[in-house]
Amino acid sequence: MAETYETYKVLGFKRKFKLTKLSPPQDVIDLFSLCTNKELQMSPDHFRRFLIQFQGDKDVTVDYAKGIMEQALHQLRPDFAMCCFTVDDFFNFLFLDEFNGPINLEVHHDMTAPLQHYFIYTGHNSYLTGNQLIGGCSVKQIIKSLKKGVRVIELDLWPTSSKEGIHVLHGGTMTTPVALRTCFESIKEHAFVKSPYPVIITLEDHLTPNLQAKVAEMVTEIFEDTLYCPKAGDHNEFPSPEALKYRVLLSTKTPKDQHRDRINSNQDDNMSYLNHDLSQIPEIYFEDENEDAANENPGETTPPYVDIIGIPATKANKKLKKALTVESGKANRLSLSEQTLERAASLYGADLVRFTQKNILRVYPKGTRVTSTNFKPLRAWMHGVQMVAFNMQGYGRSLWMMHGMFRSNGKCGYVKKPDFLMSVGPNNEVFQPKVPLGVKKTLKVRVYMGDGWHTDFDRTYFDKYSPPDFYTKLYMVGVPADVRKEKTKVINDVWTPIWNEEFTFPLTVPELALLKIVVREHDTGKDDFAGQTCLPVSELRTGIRVVRLRDKRGKKFKSVKLLMQFAFE
Repeated sequence: MAETYETYKVLGFKRKFKLTKLSPPQDVIDLFSLCTNKELQMSPDHFRRFLIQFQGDKDVTVDYAKGIMEQALHQLRPDFAMCCFTVDDFFNFLFLDEFNGPINLEVHHDMTAPLQHYFIYTGHNSYLTGNQLIGGCSVKQIIKSLKKGVRVIELDLWPTSSKEGIHVLHGGTMTTPVALRTCFESIKEHAFVKSPYPVIITLEDHLTPNLQAKVAEMVTEIFEDTLYCPKAGDHNEFPSPEALKYRVLLSTKTPKDQHRDRINSNQDDNMSYLNHDLSQIPEIYFEDENEDAANENPGETTPPYVDIIGIPATKANKKLKKALTVESGKANRLSLSEQTLERAASLYGADLVRFTQKNILRVYPKGTRVTSTNFKPLRAWMHGVQMVAFNMQGYGRSLWMMHGMFRSNGKCGYVKKPDFLMSVGPNNEVFQPKVPLGVKKTLKVRVYMGDGWHTDFDRTYFDKYSPPDFYTKLYMVGVPADVRKEKTKVINDVWTPIWNEEFTFPLTVPELALLKIVVREHDTGKDDFAGQTCLPVSELRTGIRVVRLRDKRGKKFKSVKLLMQFAFE
């Protein structure tokens, strides 16, 4: 490797460190030699051999391989005269994520099944820009979510002080309101920027029948033909994402159910003890879709409000097991808090899975998450929960997992659930995450090297007195039997660390597994964060791949990336 030096000052003394230029490791050189039969240049035919034999690509023609090479060479050596790679070209190609990324970028799942067959990218209190108590309300956060591929937007509807208008805000808090019309218009403008598949607007409705009529009028005026209005019998089974392309659906409770809930609100709730921990603090925030303000006689509600509800919603106002009973006829959406889900998964896991085979289940964060944190989503997905509602304005490990799941299927916001979550055995048995299973696949991950920190960070960002000491941690998250973590050695005083370490992950349910990758810089105190990403195991492309890293909020770094290899056995 070509070497230059970088100088750091320590107590008046100068320390010199080698600044290593990125160049091919021996494994890449050997692979190039093997594919080219030890020739010095890689032809399109040699490159095709590499794509098929080592990257696992299928149906690759020489013309296709040549096309990829030419596109890459236009970036690497714009003045190239012949379509061939040197070993340096080949190595640099491996770092081009538009050609050699770790996951499939196209929509490739079957999109013709009913909606309940899919995990759906879901936001919680989508209008909030900060925490749940004093944050602002803005369409900017809604737009950000839609641009990231989020398909479910939640709006809380409240009457204005005059009782004649409608605000979107987090009721009972100091959050500042935003006009409902502004929210709807922003959704219309940005709904299909990232994905053509349907946008679902869940409404937490605290309105009088007169204001509900205004909502119906506003919705039909703004969304026009894009609004999905179900016909008689449509609620027996949900339509498919394919059938609902470029459509907008509303999901809320019907006025009849709202009226029933208002009557029952003064009665003892069979599940009230589930939220006992919240009763010990001032009740500032608690999501409850049946707290509808001043509902008058439901018979006076304007009929169009009923007609625009594409996905009827219900609330568990009865014993939890009964609420999870699969009824014949119409399909509904049920909402549960994260605590209630934990209890349901513990006591009624099979019932949860059966319920989600016909209906849509939405799970939202508990009320004490005032700083807009999130819960771990895997338990919900293991039980078939379609809408795991997250605070998209925050950050943290749980949100990284959410980002990872919805990098699947071309980032379209809909991920088809594994078949085992939708199937029923001869004795009416369904998938249960607690039941131990045999190893189905083994994933081998090799972490070759990393690069880009020297470009994206100041030279003293990680350490004032020397170059950084990087290491990589790999976390496998999924069903309990598949959870595992590994760590590379620390490479001291180098901006371009070369680890070249391999790790093995036996997987019993690879369809639900996520590989979380975190790079840190070793320090005498707390280690510094240096990048992260999360990848769905079921979508991994085999072979040597470049993995772009992101900051804590999920935004891609400009240059930071890892070179890794993935293989399944």
